[in-house]
Amino acid sequence: MIHITQLIYVKKGKEEIFHEFEEIAIPTILKYNGRLTLRIRPNDNAIIESNIKVPYGIHLVEFESQEDFDNFMLDEERKKFLHLKDESIESAILIQGVQLN
Repeated sequence: MIHITQLIYVKKGKEEIFHEFEEIAIPTILKYNGRLTLRIRPNDNAIIESNIKVPYGIHLVEFESQEDFDNFMLDEERKKFLHLKDESIESAILIQGVQLN
């Protein structure tokens, strides 16, 4: 099992376009043995301390294998809508890890 954490920084005024992309990308995760485990839109009240710009959204996703994640990234239907991602996202940080017991 691999775990992906993504910090997403959306361009001001492009939130609705980003939501359009999410509506396509998030269901696609399931096709590749993945699961969205947590989706957060942090607000000022939720931040205790920060040394980075607070992201618009935080997604935690898990996939059964690296191959499943790679296949998700290569999904042809998802790729048709990457222009929405490109138009709406200023930047993103993707952190990949494994669960520790």
